[in-house]
Amino acid sequence: MLPRVTKRRLSRRSRMRGARKQRNVLNRLLEHRLIKRVSFEEYREKVRDVYDGPQGAMLATCSLLSLHTTLGERLIQKRQFDLHGSRHILDVGSGAGQIAKHLLKYADPEAELTCFDLSHEMLRRARNRLKSARPRFVVADLTQLPFDDASFDCVTCGYVLEHLPDAQFGLAELSRVMMPGARMLLLTTEDNFSGAMTSRMWCCRTYNRRELARICEDVSLRWHKELWFTRMHRALRAGGICVELVKQ
Repeated sequence: MLPRVTKRRLSRRSRMRGARKQRNVLNRLLEHRLIKRVSFEEYREKVRDVYDGPQGAMLATCSLLSLHTTLGERLIQKRQFDLHGSRHILDVGSGAGQIAKHLLKYADPEAELTCFDLSHEMLRRARNRLKSARPRFVVADLTQLPFDDASFDCVTCGYVLEHLPDAQFGLAELSRVMMPGARMLLLTTEDNFSGAMTSRMWCCRTYNRRELARICEDVSLRWHKELWFTRMHRALRAGGICVELVKQ
């Protein structure tokens, strides 16, 4: 017969597992399903329309209001993700240039910066916002990058991966264009309540942290360290997935 204390512990763990299952079911119900209902080609056109249109025009403002711009800059400014020594930087899905702005500010002056996005209109907005001749702007698809193997020693990929039905499609391409030892700052939407709400606004999916780590390992990207915007984000497991990856 189990001791009373052990029974209480098992009961508490059982209740916690039950609560997690309920949250997961709710998150799956809230999460946007378009990416799973249509072909990848149809979905890609939908994403382009979203970002070319009014929602894309609001992107920089939304990033500012959500504090992602400020907190993302802090990660780079405090060298939690260290740009020092990087010479060839790729900014994935540059959007309105939110991360590219930090790269221009904190990267070494001689570093070359390439920004790419699926949306012509978003790149136009990025050019206007950054007001710099330093970046090279390229229209490209994350699953078919127009870059040579081992072209970059640093990559930033902020909230782009969730627009792929399978993370491996994009991560394998990014791994291909990264030099051995190159580092990537990866931010993406997690499969929790706030992630599900984000997915509804931006017609994207979410990712499970452990499953994403396994996919990274499969394409030779080592899950080097998890990053958090603040101590509160870490305590609450909030802010989405933010991790530094290293090309093996």
